[in-house]
Amino acid sequence: MVDNISHRLDATFHALADPTRRGMLATLALGDRTVGALAEPYAMSLAAASKHIKTLERAGLVRREVSGRTHICRLEAKAMADAFAWMDYYRKFWTDRLDALEAVLMAEDAAKDKGL
Repeated sequence: MVDNISHRLDATFHALADPTRRGMLATLALGDRTVGALAEPYAMSLAAASKHIKTLERAGLVRREVSGRTHICRLEAKAMADAFAWMDYYRKFWTDRLDALEAVLMAEDAAKDKGL
């Protein structure tokens, strides 16, 4: 199970590493789009856009539906939620550590102020 989670996170972070794919996700957050509509702001071919979308699909971030010759893309939230949960675990971990460090430093400062 850990390997499967790790593989999904690897695919998600790989997909998010590219600014074009992040832009496509931002566009899809506004609603479903065709491959052509996703390609348009980047002045790229449909084939190039399709490669980006395939990477997003492999990560589970996007689902593509085909209706005739039209490919409609839809944002999928589950993979993003998994990545957020992973990052949130470490956010909490480091917040707790930094809070503990702050408490120690404040106690040291208080002791210095009292002349101890």
